[in-house]
Amino acid sequence: MTETSGAAELPVRVMVVDDHPMWRDAVARDLAAAGYEVVATAGDGPQAVRRATAAGPDVLVLDLNLPGMPGVRVCKELVGANPALRVLVLSASGEHADVLEAVKSGATGYLLKSASTEELIDAVRRTAVGDPVFTPGLAGLVLGEYRRLATEPAPAAGPDEPKAPQLTERETEVLRLVAKGLSYKQIAERLVISHRTVQNHVQNTLGKLQLHNRVELVRYAIERGLDDA
Repeated sequence: MTETSGAAELPVRVMVVDDHPMWRDAVARDLAAAGYEVVATAGDGPQAVRRATAAGPDVLVLDLNLPGMPGVRVCKELVGANPALRVLVLSASGEHADVLEAVKSGATGYLLKSASTEELIDAVRRTAVGDPVFTPGLAGLVLGEYRRLATEPAPAAGPDEPKAPQLTERETEVLRLVAKGLSYKQIAERLVISHRTVQNHVQNTLGKLQLHNRVELVRYAIERGLDDA
């Protein structure tokens, strides 16, 4: 499985983290057979952080229930150190609290282990380009949580705090569509720009607003009513 970068097509680099060796190896084999480059695997939390830091995957396929360090902490540490990393949680748990905690920690998507191999391969492909991927029924839960968070009062800015940075017209347009729940692919089609350009606008906006992930970005947009614009 490849992604286009300029004129060259590079395989998407994937790492699989799960504490069950047979499951971990099976997922890695399926992804490799589908054309992904499996650059590393890990069986516990600390090992996952070390190996992901060294291997530099594009997508981390991550179980939540890990010895040594919970999956959500692994996700938070790695995404905090590298915001470009995409994390697809692959978990046996469909508990709402687990899903929301994973997304708040920086996960791009959440797939249940009951998914088929084809669904997993497609989910990794979509995660690699930044699209939010959720097992059916969970996407609405996450969007509802975005809206709930946005109704909570934000802390008042102090007199010495700088004013909010100015976004360009295009960045604001992209932010508005992100807040509406559109995927990066849908935004690119709507605005007739490339998928890579959408990603660049989102990364620039995160940097300007000093936010860390899509959850915080959507909350920021909804607080300002951009989802209703």
